[in-house]
Amino acid sequence: MKYKIITYGCQMNEHDSEKIAGMLEGMGFRPAAEDNEADVIVFNTCLVRENAELKVHGKVGSYKPLKEENPDLILAVGGCMMQQQEIADEFYRKHSHVDIVFGTHNLAELPVLIQQVKSGQNRIMEVWEGDRGLVPDVPTRRKNDYQAWLTVIQGCENYCSYCIVPHVRGQERSRPPEDILKEAENLAREGFIELTLLGQNVNSYGQDLEENINFPTLLDKISSVSGIKRIRFMTSHPRDFSRELIAVCAAKDNICPHFHLPVQAGSTSVLRDMNRGYTREEYLKLVEGIRQKIPETAITTDIIVGFPGETEQEFEETISLVKKVRFDMAFTFTYSPREGTPAAGREDSVPRQEKSRRLQRLMKVQNNISQEINQELIGSQQKVLIEGESKKDPDYYSGRTATNKLVIVPACPAKTGKIVPVKITEAGSWTLYGEITGNCQS
Repeated sequence: MKYKIITYGCQMNEHDSEKIAGMLEGMGFRPAAEDNEADVIVFNTCLVRENAELKVHGKVGSYKPLKEENPDLILAVGGCMMQQQEIADEFYRKHSHVDIVFGTHNLAELPVLIQQVKSGQNRIMEVWEGDRGLVPDVPTRRKNDYQAWLTVIQGCENYCSYCIVPHVRGQERSRPPEDILKEAENLAREGFIELTLLGQNVNSYGQDLEENINFPTLLDKISSVSGIKRIRFMTSHPRDFSRELIAVCAAKDNICPHFHLPVQAGSTSVLRDMNRGYTREEYLKLVEGIRQKIPETAITTDIIVGFPGETEQEFEETISLVKKVRFDMAFTFTYSPREGTPAAGREDSVPRQEKSRRLQRLMKVQNNISQEINQELIGSQQKVLIEGESKKDPDYYSGRTATNKLVIVPACPAKTGKIVPVKITEAGSWTLYGEITGNCQS
């Protein structure tokens, strides 16, 4: 039997899909190359923005003819979108060809639900509330054998006024440190050289545990695991990015000098309305502190334009912050109201056309900054972890620097999964181009 997984959303969802794949392969399933080969198709959904939600409805709807052609095909839909009960109920009614609807908290139950459908049970909707503790550890099928995601904390309690995540991922639950370290050690023994520590807010790690441990202490312990050459972590809430964490990152050579710090807005008044917990000045001071201790660092961010009530002057403050910080990259979005969040109830919305204008202006400013930063790297030697074929051209391979910059090099299969020196020869806003130094075949 074969399976296919279709994933939307963040790295947490990507890692959840690895767990789904691991459970399915434990049941005897193998990956399907084409849709019509699959016996089970799982959609892992996202609810953070309206566009992602609409894409899921369209994509799942497009599989109705395949289900009619093959009634034994099992279609399952899970993830954040299904964790919100009202949306799950409506989805279940609208898409009658879907066999299973499940939430983020009962992901580990998917094999049981599939077996129930295979045994003849009718359609199933199983969405647990978020008060049942940690989602159990399950088998994981990693995307490759040299990079691995490692969850350190589940859930979120920041309750930003625009964000649905705390409502679908539940309260913060830190994994026991001994479990995390054991998994890191096992991954190192299996040959993984790069770990990315995951959490909705990794900096909150340990606050719910009885033992005296925080994220900097955990990070320090993981960085001492033999064989791990690179460690990344995301996402970090700027409010909780401490001096202690900066010190640990500065002291450890295998902690990558790349920090994703979502600022969301450059105006203190908008940040207050967003319930972000810091001011513009505090964010700028944090960036300055990181760059003083780790000069070669790369800082990336998320920015929302058109938050309800955002004035032109407040938007200009975002533009000025972007110019001052000079982010290596920014993921930019127009505000998307999410039902159930405080911001969704506000009546002072910014017109869609104005949001689009602001987004285009912000993107133009950031693209120019990214281009300028990358141009400075031409002629430099960068250590790049080669990840395999480029998505656009099999004659080229792609990889990442320690600062998480995408690098394209001529194809070199022997170097996949290895960190190699690359001379940068060209640079765009989002991508670097280079040549591997030395013998490609050895």
